[in-house]
Amino acid sequence: MRIKDLMSSDVEVIRPEATVAEASELMTTLDIGVLPICDGGRLIGILTDRDIVVRGTADGFHPETMSAREVMTPGVVYCFEDQEVTEAGRIMKEKQIRRLPVLNREKQLVGSISLGDLAGGGGDKKLAGETLQEISEPGGPKQQAR
Repeated sequence: MRIKDLMSSDVEVIRPEATVAEASELMTTLDIGVLPICDGGRLIGILTDRDIVVRGTADGFHPETMSAREVMTPGVVYCFEDQEVTEAGRIMKEKQIRRLPVLNREKQLVGSISLGDLAGGGGDKKLAGETLQEISEPGGPKQQAR
């Protein structure tokens, strides 16, 4: 089964120039903790609620003047829509993350796949269980928040 068969394609994004306050408001409205940062259709980073607290608030910056780009996690881990679902599980296990942005081969953001997607909707429950076990193991620094 391909990632595109299980991914969510209705992903909200925010532009890098948006303020942290705007991003926080969108996260609150949507009840989410992760926002992809896109410059046009190109994924350039991920902004998490943890990024806002650790890189933003804890450093004394004001959310009305600080941009999403200033606190985002760069170097995003992602997968491609035409890859096998097992590849998404492998990446999640290796990087200990629960959600991956999904790109097309032109590197445009087309969706998101989560551990929940692997477990439900025709996904591989065994893969999801193994992935969750690996993600839950204590490890080193994470590439992006879960």
